[in-house]
Amino acid sequence: MKVILFDYHRTSLLPFTYTRPIADIRVGILTITEKWERLYGSQVGFATEAYLAEKFPVLFEGEECYYVNASYLPNENFINEIKNLSKDEILKDENEIVAYTSTELLTGLSSKKSIQLNSDVTTIKYTWDIFSKNHTCIKTDFDLITKGRKSAPIPKSVFTAQPENIFVEKGAKLYNGSLNATEGPIYIGKDAEIMENCSVRGPFSLGNHSTLKMGAKVYTGTSIGPHSKVGGEVSNSVIFGYSNKGHDGFLGNSVLGEWVNIGADSNTSNLKNNYASVRLWNYAEERFSDTQLQFCGLMMGDHSKCGINTMFNTGTVVGVSSNIFGAGFPRNFIPSFSWGGSAGTTTYKTNKAFEVAKKVMSRRKIDFSDIDQKILTYVFENTARYRR
Repeated sequence: MKVILFDYHRTSLLPFTYTRPIADIRVGILTITEKWERLYGSQVGFATEAYLAEKFPVLFEGEECYYVNASYLPNENFINEIKNLSKDEILKDENEIVAYTSTELLTGLSSKKSIQLNSDVTTIKYTWDIFSKNHTCIKTDFDLITKGRKSAPIPKSVFTAQPENIFVEKGAKLYNGSLNATEGPIYIGKDAEIMENCSVRGPFSLGNHSTLKMGAKVYTGTSIGPHSKVGGEVSNSVIFGYSNKGHDGFLGNSVLGEWVNIGADSNTSNLKNNYASVRLWNYAEERFSDTQLQFCGLMMGDHSKCGINTMFNTGTVVGVSSNIFGAGFPRNFIPSFSWGGSAGTTTYKTNKAFEVAKKVMSRRKIDFSDIDQKILTYVFENTARYRR
């Protein structure tokens, strides 16, 4: 049967799920959807918000399918548990719905017998899970992608530690630098480039057509999606793709969505001066929640930007399509479509925001479609109350 991934923790994964279903989140090398398609061997559908459905369709509506909670990442044991479900059973993790068979989302579940999940499954239920579990996800994806394959040769000018844990795809360009895979694997995507004098510690992944700029220092647990440019110092962070942090400055324990741009010499704080656990804005609870993490930096939604020398305090959340600039620390929660900085923000008008989005996407030869505009318009309207 086909698989449909449904959103269950969407609100606690905002702002990233304003513009995508949970299944389109990148953690490790692949998105959750890509993990399922590789492991399960077929295309998957989405059960998500109505305003996202045109871009992320159900695909198999009316067919009997496996409906699976998208926050639960696939592995072989988990998939086998799902396949062994009968039509009158529902797989649960304590009281949380994990998987069931049906022809329609969340129908007829009360009559099904509850079966408890036995497999050890990685879950992505909060924004900070994306970076905090990224080390493990890179290792899992690396094994999945490279199994039975041979890496392209690594130039002799590159220093390597445990080169057997390094995989380079066809067309990638590497110059002198350091790739240390003693703590985890390093994956370099197709036609990616690592410029001169870069130092990288795995686990690390660089997506297709992405660039690590000269002298970059990248620490463990970092994933850079496709078509991105990254420089400076980066530690345990996830960049979904089509985003740039092209200059010096520190990004740590952070997540950046797509079409993000970080200005030169901008920095994120990822540790409080008193070493206390970091509190982060939680859309589900509409308040700051304790992450129980000592290190937590910046969560920035799609299409958001910041100017040069921007300083982000520990545990800052920036919504979709915001433009942050100026001296001083902006507030720790910046709503979508905000324009400004520490002195305060005003509303970033959609006509201006869409104009920028069109220009940015056209540079990657991608159209800012009517569907994209509808999604961002919905986000603008739906987040108005946060900008008051």
